[in-house]
Amino acid sequence: MEKKSVSVTLEHVTKRFKDVKGKADVIAVNDSNFVIEPGELVTLLGPSGCGKTTTLRMIAGFELPTEGKIFIGNEDVTMLPPNKRDTATMFQSYGLFPHMTVFDNVAYGLKLRKVPSDEIKTRVNETLALVGLADYGDRAPSKLSGGQQQRVALARSLIVTPSVLLLDEPLSNLDALLREQMRVEIRKIQKELGITAVYVTHDRIEAMSLSDRVVVMKDGYIRQIGAPSEIYEAPDSRFVAGFVGKAAFFPVLIKGHDGAHWNCELGGKSVVVAHAAPNVGVGDEAVLMARPESLRLVEPGEGHIDGKVRMNVYLGNSLESFIQTPFGEVLVQIDDPHAKKVYPEGVAVSIGFSPDRVRLLNSSEE
Repeated sequence: MEKKSVSVTLEHVTKRFKDVKGKADVIAVNDSNFVIEPGELVTLLGPSGCGKTTTLRMIAGFELPTEGKIFIGNEDVTMLPPNKRDTATMFQSYGLFPHMTVFDNVAYGLKLRKVPSDEIKTRVNETLALVGLADYGDRAPSKLSGGQQQRVALARSLIVTPSVLLLDEPLSNLDALLREQMRVEIRKIQKELGITAVYVTHDRIEAMSLSDRVVVMKDGYIRQIGAPSEIYEAPDSRFVAGFVGKAAFFPVLIKGHDGAHWNCELGGKSVVVAHAAPNVGVGDEAVLMARPESLRLVEPGEGHIDGKVRMNVYLGNSLESFIQTPFGEVLVQIDDPHAKKVYPEGVAVSIGFSPDRVRLLNSSEE
């Protein structure tokens, strides 16, 4: 299958929906600017109503922007209809034709393009093999599992060799195990083909495991763009930190900065922090963000925050310890609990952390 890698560019794209009842217009997407590099898989991540699906639909041509421009490669496609954009969209619903076989479902797009029958047969067989369905061409969609139907939908999108593959929450109808399997398959196929892809989801695990980069959205705005590791380890706001993973937030006063470390006050104790978001400064009342795996339990008085073990949850390769503190309940993740000290429920403990494992965020920036 031919590889076609192009970029996707959004320049100051806004989508405003008019309210026919005289109320204020709804701004679904507000001044979005970003570039998806050729062959890159970028995920639009955010809660319901954040504008991620509207953004995808504008790239596909199903919605037209109110303002701004959209480019696929060097071509301005802002006002082009979907069939002129060389994109393919894989929807959340399978959308398979029940009266057609798997083969005919996958071949449908090629038949519309008047591709010769011999070429159709070759390309359909190659694409079914690519998605692991080489022996399923004669079956009806109703005879397939949910995961297999989703693979057919993926094959139907890929067979037309689009410049850009658009995926709108394609795994939301699958159970947890199938979702995990299909995540791996989609990523493997996307990398093998070198195709540019845009993926929409509200599932942070999907976004982190699939993406080259993640675009986090809220209320129509892009809040942060970065590699999964950057978004997780170095969020710029409390919203991003909480949306992409579990986190504890502690109120601190920033007392000073020596160029390498921030000196803070947390509950009357002095703490040192190595990392901070760009919008914090000396004298600010900020929040200290800590991931559960970055915290450790020590004897009472030896850490930064004292508390009591309320509950332990054993997960096999890790243990989640819920600690009641003056700042509320804090989750501490203990990896490989068989090799670590586990404090029983009800005992007093202290929570500690290393300066380079936590991050300061602006307390007013949600």
